[in-house]
Amino acid sequence: MPGPDDALRARARSFGGVAAGYAALRPTYPADAVAFLVGRDRPLDVLDVGAGTGLLTAVVLDLGHRARAVDPSPEMLAQLGARLPGVGTAVGSAESLPAGDGSVDAVVAGQAAHWFDPAPAAREIRRVLRPGGVLGLIWNTRDDRVPWVAALEELLADESRGHEADQRVVDRLAEELGADVAVLESQVVQRVPPEDVVGGIATRSYVAVMDDARREAFLAGIRQLLADHPGTRGRPVLDLPHRTHAYRLTPR
Repeated sequence: MPGPDDALRARARSFGGVAAGYAALRPTYPADAVAFLVGRDRPLDVLDVGAGTGLLTAVVLDLGHRARAVDPSPEMLAQLGARLPGVGTAVGSAESLPAGDGSVDAVVAGQAAHWFDPAPAAREIRRVLRPGGVLGLIWNTRDDRVPWVAALEELLADESRGHEADQRVVDRLAEELGADVAVLESQVVQRVPPEDVVGGIATRSYVAVMDDARREAFLAGIRQLLADHPGTRGRPVLDLPHRTHAYRLTPR
């Protein structure tokens, strides 16, 4: 019988099938939060791990840094290459980084570190970082202080991963690295039609691994909520707010 680790691995492998939707529908990261992780005073060599379709990579580049991208999914990296053709990419994982010893100033992960196995990932991150280098972790979470978003989160509660889980990952990696942790909170708002809210949720791993019938019913429930809730009913465009939490880990 499949166990919880098998289910987790299946979710981690699920992104290839939703790569195009991920690229189109996931929110970007606010520049102030990414600058908090990697700075903007001088160009750095940055390794984006679990880079996906390059949402975080693009912000790193916009800040003037050099970036390389690593992801387990060739399909996700294909989307990244189409959007950011100058970025070097490699299939790989945090536990086995395709990078040389002491070759980067920063390792970053956007919406990805919860897939890492903390102990081997920390060993690899320490190996590839130059002295004084940092690990930057960042997540966007829908802002449930807004009433219609709170109703959406209640609908998703049994499936989705909360911010508390992200904090546990940060704590584990900080412990393994012997790192000091600094934190910044920011925000980003997507202006999207209701169907794009549904489509964005469809790119989540817990939805991607559902069978077709369950996925269709699950997404239909979200459409119904958006059609009925007073904060969204009849609106052709919605403001979908996200809270962004950025964590800069500096190994001692």
